[in-house]
Amino acid sequence: MGREPPSPAADLDLPPRLLGITTFLLSTVGRRARRRLGERLTGHGIRLWHVAVLSALADFGPANQRDLGRRLGIDPSDLVGVLDDLESAGRLSRRRDPADRRRYVVSVTPVGRAALDAATREADAVHDEVLAPLTPAERRQLHALLLRVLTRG
Repeated sequence: MGREPPSPAADLDLPPRLLGITTFLLSTVGRRARRRLGERLTGHGIRLWHVAVLSALADFGPANQRDLGRRLGIDPSDLVGVLDDLESAGRLSRRRDPADRRRYVVSVTPVGRAALDAATREADAVHDEVLAPLTPAERRQLHALLLRVLTRG
């Protein structure tokens, strides 16, 4: 009787039953990718929440703090700390909302755009590392499938 070659998953030293749970695989790969990205971003003095805020401001334009937090799912008290970090680094500006002086409008600065560009390059590098076993077509397919799951969740 011929013996099957060991699966690549056999090197993981995890129970096969666990490896059969797709959500476990997604979360494990996600944690590893997030850790790698976090390590790379630290070299630029930026964190993932910083990237999220800068991305939202760069892609959607200035926003008040409440709408920004709601869009990104960041608790208001946590958002203040993220905004403080970004503002002290010159990556965003906050000014009173002329329509409602109780609120602040947040905008990305040129320094923030440069930091976002650097972070995006780091994210692309991590993407290439993490997805190295996949072909370009498989990477596009995985992205499309994950986006479909995310938008229907």
